[in-house]
Amino acid sequence: QVQLVESGGGLVQPGGSLRLSCAASGVTLNYYAIHWFRQAPGKEREGVSCISNDDGKTYYADSVKGRFTISTDIAKNTVYLQMNSLKPEDTAVYYCATDPYTYCGSTYSPDSWGQGTQVTVSS
Repeated sequence: QVQLVESGGGLVQPGGSLRLSCAASGVTLNYYAIHWFRQAPGKEREGVSCISNDDGKTYYADSVKGRFTISTDIAKNTVYLQMNSLKPEDTAVYYCATDPYTYCGSTYSPDSWGQGTQVTVSS
């Protein structure tokens, strides 16, 4: 059973930075694609970023491109989302997700999700 635990969220001022962590257990991430999603109150879930750990390719939503960076520490079995130049519109609950068959760009929801971590960007 895959278990994902997000951490690193919090309250930050506009222009600030946070680094989110997604720690995985029950799976080795080497050949998995890992997604970051976010959902703000009253809004649809949005795909933020994805990393294909078999080839290292990354994906970013246009809204975060140039500000966010996704990476994987294989030794720690952890995926990170470094978020810089944060804006109030980045406020949301952030989730990481994966399964053995998902890939970056998939239209199907991954099976395994973390509990989410709240990011609030406000003056």
